[in-house]
Amino acid sequence: MVEASLPHTQVLKNAQRIVVKVGSSLVTNEGRGLDEQAIAQWSEQLAALVRQGRELIMVSSGAVAEGMKRLGWSQRPKEIHELQAAAAVGQMGLVQMYETKLRGCGVGSAQVLLTHADLADRERYLNARSTLLTLLSLGVVPVINENDTVVNDEIKFGDNDTLGALVANLVEADVLIILTDQPGLYSEDPRKNPNAQFIHEARAGDPALEAMAGGAGSGIGKGGMITKILAAKRAAGSGASTVIAWGREPRVLERLCTGEAIGTCLVAQTAKSQARKRWMSDHLQLRGAVWVDAGAVPKLVAEGKSLLPVGMTVVHGEFSRGDVIAVCGPDGQEVARGLANYGSVEARLICRKSSADFERLLGYVGEPEMIHRDNLVLTRA
Repeated sequence: MVEASLPHTQVLKNAQRIVVKVGSSLVTNEGRGLDEQAIAQWSEQLAALVRQGRELIMVSSGAVAEGMKRLGWSQRPKEIHELQAAAAVGQMGLVQMYETKLRGCGVGSAQVLLTHADLADRERYLNARSTLLTLLSLGVVPVINENDTVVNDEIKFGDNDTLGALVANLVEADVLIILTDQPGLYSEDPRKNPNAQFIHEARAGDPALEAMAGGAGSGIGKGGMITKILAAKRAAGSGASTVIAWGREPRVLERLCTGEAIGTCLVAQTAKSQARKRWMSDHLQLRGAVWVDAGAVPKLVAEGKSLLPVGMTVVHGEFSRGDVIAVCGPDGQEVARGLANYGSVEARLICRKSSADFERLLGYVGEPEMIHRDNLVLTRA
């Protein structure tokens, strides 16, 4: 009924950049407080994968649940200010636990708190992306949670499954791994129907999957299997496949990355690079354009290089950092398009200049490229 087009084992075995999301019930041992042993085991696996040269991001729930435990609350509050207070209290213990366990394994960690507004605003989105990619390049494991201390009904993600998918989109991850208290996805709720069929592989975004998923799973977290299905659909938009697996499966992360078929794999149908390039190619209304000299064109088209400001001759239009802009040759014909690292005002200042001049002209040192090659798609051969 729902079949995947790629083998389960290849998706994980080839993954280089991985986002791991773990839920509140696992992190806090069903609300009884932070599960030190479980966090230690996940940290050991994260560290082992980092030593293999892979890039890992941990999206961890648990701040509110840990705060509830510390405050002596038995039920999850409904008032937003009480949730914020619980998150503020619980976040202290949560980040300290990850830092201690990861550092004990010889790997650095960093706390990153995000809200929906951070990813909806173009400038903040790019700042978050740049920070995370820099941390990954340094071999650090970012530990991400929703910034529950400042969210309200308009800006909260609603569940960390969605946050995990948004982070996967943000950093263009290869795979999103959702660790949960269930072995994976079933055709029906196995707690209600013992004859429910386990689904090993499926296509991310298949409408039949949503019909199979149930409601929220526990009173500790806010998610359920339906949020994981929708998260997989969202992650697939940027080419990331999703695996849903039991978080207490021994060495689950390491075994998945050796290609072992554990849990349910929801395979993205579009490759990561194709998804990004298709998104940029489909922009019908471009905010602006830069013209480049004759020497820059073959570097972009034939050599696959990034666009450097020194090769730019003219800046057209008014655009902001993160907008998709056109790159035109000396004849004015578009040869490529991509995400601008600088707005039009700054671009005019650094046009025809080398990166050594950026600090003097802009007052800070930013990216050396106007458009990085990873964010550039050719529109003319």
